[in-house]
Amino acid sequence: MSKELFEERKDNYLISTDSRKLDIELIHDYLCNHSYWASGIPFETVKKSIENSVNFGLYENGKLIGFARVVTDKTTFAYLGDVFVIESHRGKGLSKWLMECVLKHPELQGFRRWILLTRDAQGLYSQFGFKVFHAPERCMELWEPDVYKK
Repeated sequence: MSKELFEERKDNYLISTDSRKLDIELIHDYLCNHSYWASGIPFETVKKSIENSVNFGLYENGKLIGFARVVTDKTTFAYLGDVFVIESHRGKGLSKWLMECVLKHPELQGFRRWILLTRDAQGLYSQFGFKVFHAPERCMELWEPDVYKK
């Protein structure tokens, strides 16, 4: 979906929006078997979500170790989802660097609103200005938590 290739390097690490580099099997395995938000998600659903998003792969020496996905109209709005760093690579500041790269991507600037949902990473996202909804009474959702189990 992203027209402009974005890449940034740090030591042995690379963050890239080149979706051709993504290890979709690893992403699916993490989301399906290790995440609380997408447990049981089908492979084809992950594949289609990647095809329709701006994706950020985090690599160490060419191997995918983290991921983030942005759903956006590239004009006014972005939803950040499926953010993870493989457990063995946590505690190195990589999730913070991944967020820095997502938020400075040239095609993802000037939005009226960014949103995300998290159960346990408020500390990370608050460092980048994310806050609890300013007017939660305005927010609504159609939520089907067991959709992947049907």
